[in-house]
Amino acid sequence: MKLFYAPGFSSIADHIAMLEAGLRFDLVKVDILTKQIEGGGSYTDINPKGYIPALMFDDGELLTENAAILAWVADRVPNLAPRGELGRYRLIEMLSFLASEIHKRFPIYFSVSEESKAVLREEILQRFGLLAGRVERENYLFGESFSVADPYLFMLARGAQELGFPLAKCFRDYVGRIETRSSVREAERREGLT
Repeated sequence: MKLFYAPGFSSIADHIAMLEAGLRFDLVKVDILTKQIEGGGSYTDINPKGYIPALMFDDGELLTENAAILAWVADRVPNLAPRGELGRYRLIEMLSFLASEIHKRFPIYFSVSEESKAVLREEILQRFGLLAGRVERENYLFGESFSVADPYLFMLARGAQELGFPLAKCFRDYVGRIETRSSVREAERREGLT
C-alpha cells in the first residue's frame, strides 16, 4: 500500500490514522504545486484530481478523499470508530462535516478578497463552534476513545490556530492532547515536520 501525501497538508490525518491502526504502508511524497512525485513522475497520472491524499492498494486500486480513506481505516480497525448501532454512520457524519463544512472552506478562504475572507472566517469559526462542546467535555470527538475523525479535526484545528483563527481554548487543549500521541509524533517525523 502507498499513501500519497504532501507535508503539512491534510494527508497527515490519514497518515496518523494508519499508524494508529498499525497498518503497513509506504509514503510517496507529492509536490502539491507542481504535481510531481518525489523520485519522478506526474501525480496526476495516478490521481487525476491532483490533490492529496490518495491511497493506492497493492492491486493498483486507488482510494481518494480524506473521509473515504479514514472510513476505510476504521473498517479495518473497528476500535478507531464510535461504537453502537449507529457508530459507523456517526463516523461518516462527522467525517463529512469536517470535509465539507470546515476543510473545503480553507482553499476558498485563501483565494478571495479580504472582505470575503472576513465572512468565511466567521463561517469557519461557527463550524468549529459546533464541535466545541464535544472536545470540551471529552478527550476526543466520540468520548474517551480516539477515532479516525480525531486526526482530521486535529489537523484542521492546528492549521486554523497557525493561521490566527481565534478558536476556543478547548481546541488548543485538544490539539495539545492529540500532539502527544506517538502516531502524531511518528507521522510528523516521517513527513519531515519536526
